[in-house]
Amino acid sequence: MHLSLATSPGRANRRNEDFVGAVPGAVVLLDGAGIPGAESLCHHGVAWYTHRLGGALLGQLSLDDGRDLATVLATAIDEIAAAHRPTCDIVDPSSPQATVVLARARGDRLDYLLLADSFLVLDQAHGGPRVITDEREVIARRDCSVPLSGVARDTPEYDRIRASCSTAMRARRNRPGGYWIAKDDPRAAREAVTGSRSLADLNGIALLSNGASRIVDPYGRTDWPGVLALLAADGPAGVIRAVREAEADPDGQVPDDATVAYWTHLPR
Repeated sequence: MHLSLATSPGRANRRNEDFVGAVPGAVVLLDGAGIPGAESLCHHGVAWYTHRLGGALLGQLSLDDGRDLATVLATAIDEIAAAHRPTCDIVDPSSPQATVVLARARGDRLDYLLLADSFLVLDQAHGGPRVITDEREVIARRDCSVPLSGVARDTPEYDRIRASCSTAMRARRNRPGGYWIAKDDPRAAREAVTGSRSLADLNGIALLSNGASRIVDPYGRTDWPGVLALLAADGPAGVIRAVREAEADPDGQVPDDATVAYWTHLPR
């Protein structure tokens, strides 16, 4: 197997809240999330949470004890929740959390798990790439943002409604009918998008945080086959460079942490 990784903070003066790492036969990618100014809830911060959860996941996966990926994730969430529950208000919806992508090769199968809006791209031997993500967070955000339609930006009314939309979004977090993310409740792991594919059907896989996937949407610099071609030519760092170039345009979004893992020569 061959695995290449790259990650880049969105801003030089802020810690990278993404995490990526691997153990033999498995790779982990997390995209941290939290509400700015929520330090009173958790003094550790989002970067601490993603790095601790990522490390716990790698430790669990290295055991290679046959547990399914949802059980592995639930155990890791519970471990990190216990580590900062005595000092932090981890139940508050604004406390640190993270999206999760796990991929593990066992026997002749690739098992995968996704929680919230990061991406797994399967480079299929036949039929082109298959892109997998957990769309529930995007759907919830779109639904909660409906009241903003037609309201002029940079007005008190817009700010008031936007704050109300943010509250509504947080209320849907880790709730039936809403969306699920790694945070304080290990039961969220059972709500993850999971699947399995024959390794013989795959040339490789790519894992992308939301910040890296911007190269396709919203920037439209390439499509998913183009992402795989860019990875083959320039590796994960090439994808991140292309994202940073797009962000530098006048219409680019505020830079976000961006992380990519590219796994080829999968075990057969």
